[in-house]
Amino acid sequence: MPGFILIGLGGGLASAVLFASAASGGGAGRMLLYLLVPLPSLLSGLGWGSAAAGVGALAGAAGVAAALGVKAAFMFFLSHGAPVAAICYLALLARPVDAKAEPGTTTLEWYPPGHLVTAATLIAGALATISLLVLGPDLDALRTLLRDLIQNVFLKEVPGLRDRPLSEDEIAAITEFALYALPAGFAIMWLGSFLLNLWLAGRITQTSGRLIRPWPDLAAMTFPRWLALALAAAFALTFATGYPALLGSGFAGAFFLAYVLMGLAIVHFVTRGKPSRPFVLWGVYLSLLILNTWAALIIALLALMEPFLPLRRSGPPAAPGSD
Repeated sequence: MPGFILIGLGGGLASAVLFASAASGGGAGRMLLYLLVPLPSLLSGLGWGSAAAGVGALAGAAGVAAALGVKAAFMFFLSHGAPVAAICYLALLARPVDAKAEPGTTTLEWYPPGHLVTAATLIAGALATISLLVLGPDLDALRTLLRDLIQNVFLKEVPGLRDRPLSEDEIAAITEFALYALPAGFAIMWLGSFLLNLWLAGRITQTSGRLIRPWPDLAAMTFPRWLALALAAAFALTFATGYPALLGSGFAGAFFLAYVLMGLAIVHFVTRGKPSRPFVLWGVYLSLLILNTWAALIIALLALMEPFLPLRRSGPPAAPGSD
């Protein structure tokens, strides 16, 4: 049996165990396990090829089906198995380019990291939309589900609200807000955790010598030009009603996080070789933790303005393996 099949089986079953444990666990441990679900399959895919990731997707779905049933297996394959296989396939895409070095040598051009983030962003927006269809067949069913969760879980867990019950109008307002914020929240959570696992898997395989492609210059990544227009269109859709607004919310959340990451890449790029680099980076990341949404908005605007600014048109070269 080829080695990539065994590695793919191991990675897929490890992801299935994490998924099943997260589904049956509780509290913060459950969330941590869920966030780590893609990691084993990404390790096998980046280190042994996209075929190993494809084997892992099928093996993981089979393992989840045996433990939790067919519906859970479908959700695993849709949210983890298939995206991991697709992203690993794209990450390992390469084409030969003309080399001016030694005769007989071939230089490979690898799939750009910015396009890889774009692909993951589109997957996140699509999954946010699909998750709503799975949760409820229509908006009224979704409202009822969210209302029950808010009344029976959220309001009982918040100490200040247990002593002061909310009125029906207040609960209805919270439910309506949660309905339209849910797709964006899901897309942001999925995309952030997936890209973090992708980066971690890349670093692990690079350290072990198994990474098939060279480490990209993440700070110099760029997005396709149409992505900014897609962000504007998704944001405009959020002003609609019904499912179009939910669709816009999911994609707007994913695109927004993508541009926050692009803004951070710009900060990393422009501070290369400067003595103030550690202080600037610490300040930026602390502002994200403290100011949160406002800091993220400013960083995303920086990325959106970058085509009109000469921020990354020149700068010191990246050190090998650096970000």
